[in-house]
Amino acid sequence: MSHVQATTVGRGFGQTERRDTWWATPLAVFLGFSTFIVYATWAAFQGEHYVYGPYLSPFYSPEIFGSSPHSWFGPFPGWWPAFIPASPALLILPIPGGFRFTCYYYRGAYYKAFWADPPSCAVGEPRKGYWGENSFPLILQNAHRYVLFITLAVLAILAWDVWKAMWFHDPDGVTRFGIGVGTLVLAANVVLLGSYVFGCHSLRHVIGGKCDVLSHNKLRQSCYRGVSACNRKHMLWAWCSLCSVGLSDLYVRLCSMGVLTDWRLF
Repeated sequence: MSHVQATTVGRGFGQTERRDTWWATPLAVFLGFSTFIVYATWAAFQGEHYVYGPYLSPFYSPEIFGSSPHSWFGPFPGWWPAFIPASPALLILPIPGGFRFTCYYYRGAYYKAFWADPPSCAVGEPRKGYWGENSFPLILQNAHRYVLFITLAVLAILAWDVWKAMWFHDPDGVTRFGIGVGTLVLAANVVLLGSYVFGCHSLRHVIGGKCDVLSHNKLRQSCYRGVSACNRKHMLWAWCSLCSVGLSDLYVRLCSMGVLTDWRLF
């Protein structure tokens, strides 16, 4: 039997034999991520226009300290550093931000789009070696499985916010059940976030890991199938939920500023 020795052809940065528009996807990811990061950072440092009636922006939920009726512990305490804006979002956004930053899908996406590691398959990258995720700072990516559990708690709170968004304080002082456009916006956001979080690879491992025969536990098998169904569209849910959470904050903000009118459906 004859043997053929394989040879590796080195490529300089950006060099490739591909003839398709391989750069389109990393460019779209770069623009999409950058737009969201800039808006979310700006919105988080505002510290205002995050509440309108029963609506609370998901960027600011749960509101641990703050001036709105949604605040858990009232205004910011006196020990809060003066050089840091008193914005409730600064206490919350690191949780979903950390979850997305360490997400298995997002790693592959922003490694290509921001670090060119590599820019795309079969395209030359600007570095010669591969360090992996075994040293600082990328070893911190292993925190994903732990951030998952905190994110599940935040998701439950956002679902509770949707319930509160169904109770309106009318001018006559009576609280009545109702549905507004904002209620639907916040509800859609929770559905999309839930589809993304419940499709998490780590959650799939938590449910199905260390179990050789899932059929022996019908409940566990059903949960595993549900998570797997969301996992198949993980990239889709990741982007849809990223857009929905940003648009939810924008909707509440514009209503609070008087730019938009929130229509009561009933």
